[in-house]
Amino acid sequence: MTNNISAIFGFLSLSFADCLDILMVAALIFLVFRWIRGSAAMSIFIAVILLFVLRVIVAALDMKLMSAILGTFIDVGVLALIVIFQPEVRHFLIRLGSRYGAAGKGRELLAKLFGSQEQTLAGETVNEIAEACRAMSESKTGALIVLPRKDSLGHIQETGDAVDAKVSRRLIMNIFFKNSPLHDGAMVIEGDRIAAARCTLPITQRTDIPPSFGMRHKAAIGVSEETDADVVVVSEETGGISFVRGGRLTPIGNINELKLKLGTKEDNSR
Repeated sequence: MTNNISAIFGFLSLSFADCLDILMVAALIFLVFRWIRGSAAMSIFIAVILLFVLRVIVAALDMKLMSAILGTFIDVGVLALIVIFQPEVRHFLIRLGSRYGAAGKGRELLAKLFGSQEQTLAGETVNEIAEACRAMSESKTGALIVLPRKDSLGHIQETGDAVDAKVSRRLIMNIFFKNSPLHDGAMVIEGDRIAAARCTLPITQRTDIPPSFGMRHKAAIGVSEETDADVVVVSEETGGISFVRGGRLTPIGNINELKLKLGTKEDNSR
């Protein structure tokens, strides 16, 4: 009888590697829980965890048939979850790569390996963008301008219409004019060229955004969380101008402050 009990619960004889394995799995479950908390995937995630625990128990009890059935079910279920939650998985991997895998010195190393360079704005371009924002602020014309740095925004530009025109205040104002067919969405500026307009941006999932900020501000924060792009927002309701970098929104008091932000590479607000 004692031997049978020992055989059943023999998996409880833990080594250092086993303890490390358990801690890593617990940390992974915790991170996934934080990521999907409050979403529709929460109940599915709990069901998968319960099935996995059940599989461990039946494997420990040497129930071969039940273990095989649960193993097959879990394997197929994981593939089905990846297909069902493909947008969420893609969003998570983009955030993981941009925030941790390519941050700081890691980002500099990747830039050297792949030859990517940070895009900088010429003084004339900065002036044209700032003056356009001043005019749109005065007329309370909503605007959303994305300025990529090192990360490519090709997947963002594909959601809109290609423009490929030299940056000028009049063209920016015409694009965001409320009766323009291109006004609804974001503009992407690369160097001294307006690359695309009417682009769709990812919306931030943060819940601490003040209610006074609309969808433009949430989209600006969202794209700055997933990439290293800078974003300028002009509110249609108040005419206020905001600058967003790294998920942090800074209200702009005057145009000179905006010009300073557009010409600064590093985020000194952190």
